Amino acid sequence: MSQQAHRSYETQEPETPHLDFAGTTPYEDYVKADVLTHLQHTLSDDPGEMVFLVTTQVMELWFTVIVHEWETAARALREDRVSVAIEALKRSTHELEALNASWKPLGRLTPAQFNAYRSALGEGSGFQSAMYRRMEFLLGEKSASMLVPHRGAPRVHAELEKALHEPSLYDEVLRLLARRGHAVPADVLERDLTLRHEPSDAVEAVWTAVYAGDGEDEVARLGEALTDVAELVWRWRNDHLVATRRAMGAKAGTGGSAGVAWLEKRARKNVFPELWTARSYV
Repeated sequence: MSQQAHRSYETQEPETPHLDFAGTTPYEDYVKADVLTHLQHTLSDDPGEMVFLVTTQVMELWFTVIVHEWETAARALREDRVSVAIEALKRSTHELEALNASWKPLGRLTPAQFNAYRSALGEGSGFQSAMYRRMEFLLGEKSASMLVPHRGAPRVHAELEKALHEPSLYDEVLRLLARRGHAVPADVLERDLTLRHEPSDAVEAVWTAVYAGDGEDEVARLGEALTDVAELVWRWRNDHLVATRRAMGAKAGTGGSAGVAWLEKRARKNVFPELWTARSYV
């Protein structure tokens, strides 16, 4: 390139993006940012309430993405497409990390800061989240009583009832193991899907055999992807517990929950339990 051409290239104005649209921008049409950023209606004068409200709404969006990933994984397992399921589970670990980071704006609240707008929550509580409940159902944490708060919202109630009666993600994993020749007992495969998964010695033995074999085997890699998910779910529950303990101590939670006592009980439970206990026997 000649010096004259080079100088001409350097002085050219950068291209201006297209700015004139007949209606709303294509970005707005796709993202619906105007809808999202006008969903915040605070009920107190405390500036901290906006942080709490937006953070909670962001959590709901992450719940939605994670449910999508786990449903994708469950469907892939039904179709024996294990690699597709593993990829969906791996994506969900990054999303779980982002979800867990949502506790950071709330995790340093003092009791005085939380109490400044706590009354605005009224009877509202996170355990009433329908999308979080769908996450729990996919993890095998089933409970028909958790549909009760949603009786007044027919669409939401119908979606939850459907999820209650469908196999969880872990049910699909155990069915896959059985199809691959592993000795998953019939009473596990034919269990009442509306009840939570209970640990099984026989399933523990199956995972022990899987982990004692080839670590690069597809099923072993599936087990590790599930373990990554389970670890991050455990971290979510513990971060929730710590944030709540800092903000309100041992007081009763909103919505009539037991607060910290209930969260402590949840934090002690592992999802996909046999994946953890089997490691003691490999």
